[in-house]
Amino acid sequence: MEPITEFTKWYESLEVIKPNKGPAKGSITTALVVLNRLKEKYDLNFQAHVAKKGTQIKGASGAAVAAILKSFGEERTFSREGGRTNRGGPAGVQSMLDTLRKLGLEKMSVTTRNQQIDIMMSYLVDRVRDYHNRQKIKLTFDPSHSTWHIVHNFLIEAAQEGKAGFVAQHLVGAKLELRFPEIHVSNESGSTADLPTQRPGDFLIGHTAFHVTVAPMNGVFDKCRHNILQGFKPFLLVPDDKLQGTRQLAEEISKHQIAVESIESFVSQNINELSGFNRDQLAYSFKQLVVIYNRRVDEVETDKSLMIELPSNLK
Repeated sequence: MEPITEFTKWYESLEVIKPNKGPAKGSITTALVVLNRLKEKYDLNFQAHVAKKGTQIKGASGAAVAAILKSFGEERTFSREGGRTNRGGPAGVQSMLDTLRKLGLEKMSVTTRNQQIDIMMSYLVDRVRDYHNRQKIKLTFDPSHSTWHIVHNFLIEAAQEGKAGFVAQHLVGAKLELRFPEIHVSNESGSTADLPTQRPGDFLIGHTAFHVTVAPMNGVFDKCRHNILQGFKPFLLVPDDKLQGTRQLAEEISKHQIAVESIESFVSQNINELSGFNRDQLAYSFKQLVVIYNRRVDEVETDKSLMIELPSNLK
């Protein structure tokens, strides 16, 4: 059996993460780190590749992955964590080692075996290139449509690609920066929202803490309650189809103290106002929004497919 054929089967057996249109980044990065280590010492024992606490792959860091990718001519940032998160890492490595064990590469000379490992690593680097080369999200700008519907349809497009949460956050951030150019609007990766932080919300403007979510759950309401105790005014932004239910929950939790609005209305109203409700100015305002959005995404996200492809009628 051809080693690369079996290795490809292993890769294709990994769980597909919809936003990635492929396996979790951790599956790829940790596999690269382990394969690189196997070139020095061919040990297929899983425990030899696990850190002391047994939950992470040894040596998997953003810097280590970047160095490996660079050695194959790929210098774009793929993962700042390098597989330190558990998603896709250890389980993928264990199944990869099982696949290698069946191939009997230990019977080959070191030179021949390392050539086979290099072929496997090159295959993974090509998958990283596929990731980087994915198309940006398409925005359809039809000036005959209401601004609300242009934003709404764009969010639907993002949701269909599994990127709605990231896109919504950066869209609101771009809107705030466009509206308040004299104020610093914080810019964090969409994944930061899943981590424990001291931030009162996704954005803080004056005494208002903005929370952007496409799936309002108990956690966001807990944050709103905490905002109130701290003296902040919580402002919750959700997709239009979640608006009514979210408002009802907000009122039950804290009567008249949590503002709830749809992302579509929040963004589109600002665009209309900046355009002076003038159709001829609308395209310019939308272009400004997209340019700011793309810059903000480029600053903090490794996944550049979250950026918006500027429509030809906005160029």
